[in-house]
Amino acid sequence: MTSCYQTRYEDILARIASSASLAGRPQDSVKLVAVSKRHGPEAVCSLASLGHNLFGESRLQEAAAKIPLCPSRLEWHFIGHLQKNKIRKTLPLFSCLHGVDSLELASEIARIAGEDGLRPRLLLEVNTSGEASKFGFSPDALRRDFPALLELPRLEIHGLMTMAPAVPKPEMARPYFARLREFRDSLETEFSLKLPELSMGMSHDFEPAILEGATFV
Repeated sequence: MTSCYQTRYEDILARIASSASLAGRPQDSVKLVAVSKRHGPEAVCSLASLGHNLFGESRLQEAAAKIPLCPSRLEWHFIGHLQKNKIRKTLPLFSCLHGVDSLELASEIARIAGEDGLRPRLLLEVNTSGEASKFGFSPDALRRDFPALLELPRLEIHGLMTMAPAVPKPEMARPYFARLREFRDSLETEFSLKLPELSMGMSHDFEPAILEGATFV
């Protein structure tokens, strides 16, 4: 099993390195989140044995059963849509939440984090395509709500996240990634802060995402 994972893992790392080089960035400026949903702890351990430490899960029940069976040195990110009634069980398991998509959700995370003594890292999801089927702030809504988000206690807002729409060719997703980067830059200027992380790009389109500044793929 390890050799199967090793071949694919090394191929993905090579593609990340190539895209980062094209963008004039070091390879280590891009972090690969290995999505392990529907894969058991043995698969996670196989990839971890190759030196990979960062994994993503989108299903709380699956993650809660799996994470204790994996090496304690691993870092876990929650990459799915977080339901408010699952916040309290989610926060202790994950070091970063990708996809926080409303002020209401962020406020509830802050409340529970305060009660439980936690300081979660967040990436705010932006719907750069305008598709009604996608979660996320519209750019206008996030700009409006951003001052209130910054006032929430205990939350560490590290950056933004987006998902491009389904397109026939990976390069056709690039404008949506560029839109997130440009919007992030405008928020940094307007609010005089740094949002260093951009989570964008999946298995089929991570290369154009890296060219537009992705730090998590």
